[in-house]
Amino acid sequence: QVQLVESGGGLVQAGGSLRLSCAVSAVSGSITTFDNVGWYRQPPGKQRELVAVITRDNDINYRDSVQGRFTISRDNAKNTLYLQMNSLKYEDTATYYCNAEFVTASGSSASYWGQGTQVTVSS
Repeated sequence: QVQLVESGGGLVQAGGSLRLSCAVSAVSGSITTFDNVGWYRQPPGKQRELVAVITRDNDINYRDSVQGRFTISRDNAKNTLYLQMNSLKYEDTATYYCNAEFVTASGSSASYWGQGTQVTVSS
């Protein structure tokens, strides 16, 4: 059983900041069990897209449009994933989802999602 619970979304003016949190609970008890943990977002009327991801080896990748403005991090002791979002832009408006993924040796994956948290940036 895996549960991901996001918090921290809200309404903010362009140029402002928000920090999203994702509390991860799993049978193994540790966020480090997962091969990848990250944040996705779905803007209104568009498909879900990757924002940032941390791998098991602590490699971090960002979407080009958020590079330098967003920072992904995790607190293993608290089993919590964070997304610090600075210099927010109108186009960052979206529902943000936390994701945790297992990847098997054959390349297949099992992916888990939170319920989403809304981020709205006013221009």
